[in-house]
Amino acid sequence: MSHPMYSRLERGTCLVASPDIQADHFFRSVILLCEHTESGSFGITLNSPLNIDLPQEIAPPEQVSNPNIRIRSGGPVMQTQMMLLHSCRDIKNQTLEIIDNVYLGGDLKFLQETLKEPSGPELLLCFGYAGWGPGELEQEFMAGQWFVSPANQELIFTQNPESLWKQTLRSMGGKYALLSMIPEDLSTN
Repeated sequence: MSHPMYSRLERGTCLVASPDIQADHFFRSVILLCEHTESGSFGITLNSPLNIDLPQEIAPPEQVSNPNIRIRSGGPVMQTQMMLLHSCRDIKNQTLEIIDNVYLGGDLKFLQETLKEPSGPELLLCFGYAGWGPGELEQEFMAGQWFVSPANQELIFTQNPESLWKQTLRSMGGKYALLSMIPEDLSTN
């Protein structure tokens, strides 16, 4: 017996915005779903890079040696709050495992040490998050505003954020691959 599609909304899946979503932050977004319960849901946007420097208090630029650091706008909620998405399994008491080798959490000490490691773990510094109240995400999903795709470490940390939406839809195949070819601005078609 097949399960309703909404049952696939769970921690560790990616929400891929339908081309119909025109809201600024969610336009062509790919969001890693970090938690989904009856109380609500939250996730981190993976393809919204921020071109900012780290605050001096966190790490002076001359001390940053880890080439695996990327900064993202995680979503429109609490954009001054920084969340860490990383591949370090050494601090399990501070983190939530989202999928294999992808963790959410960590303190300032962990961040500062990770920034200094030349061969440090993959790390996304995400400012803000995407959040939904009870039942909101299910309603949006059932209305066709989101597609669901499995997440993996490569998609989260190494895919080019500029093409992540298209690449994710193409990897889903079928009608989703066709949707990836819709131009951003339909007036240019």
